[in-house]
Amino acid sequence: MFLFLNLSNYCAHVSCFLLLYLPLLSLHLFILFFFLFFPTVSQCHGACAEVDSKTEAVAGEGFLLGCISCKRREEVAARATVDWHFKPLGEEKFRHIFHYNHPSAEILHEDFSNRLEWHGTQNSDIQIGAIYIHNVTFNDTGTYQCILQRTLFLELADEHVTVEKEVELSVVAVANRELTAVISEIMMYVLIVVLQLWLIVVLVYCYKKISAEHEAREARKALKDQAA
Repeated sequence: MFLFLNLSNYCAHVSCFLLLYLPLLSLHLFILFFFLFFPTVSQCHGACAEVDSKTEAVAGEGFLLGCISCKRREEVAARATVDWHFKPLGEEKFRHIFHYNHPSAEILHEDFSNRLEWHGTQNSDIQIGAIYIHNVTFNDTGTYQCILQRTLFLELADEHVTVEKEVELSVVAVANRELTAVISEIMMYVLIVVLQLWLIVVLVYCYKKISAEHEAREARKALKDQAA
């Protein structure tokens, strides 16, 4: 009888423990999954990930124009050049604004004079062709085109590859919060509220369950004393 009572009490505590901590474990796993797999990545080759550029800049601040083109085989030697073109909002033709051929960087349009800086790969085997715009203005709104011309030095013959990427940039006076940040914050608040309510319910349930076990144990003890 004593063994049965201890086992029953043990099971009650274990069930309460599981009810309390399984939701917390699920929350931790959800957060880990969210941050690992939610970011937008178009392709991934080894250590190189082709992440899309941001598209909103704030007037008067700096902005990084992203352009990533990963090689399919990292062990193959290569050399690349990068050209950036800009088409202002409402116009039809692109302007050649920047050229990079390691280690030389050239600003080719007066509207961007002293405002563009190379933030890409620091060798001739370029995979990141990003440039940084200093002191962004509203006139910088428009379409930016990144053209990466790569030569792969293969055993049989060199292979020439051209990669083009476009970024639609909008310039605002005040930074807007990213949608992913807003969604993640809302989800976190909802989860916190739900978990608090869940913990209250579980605590009440466990209290009643343990209290009932205690009363039943005391009742059995009283019957045993009467029988003796």
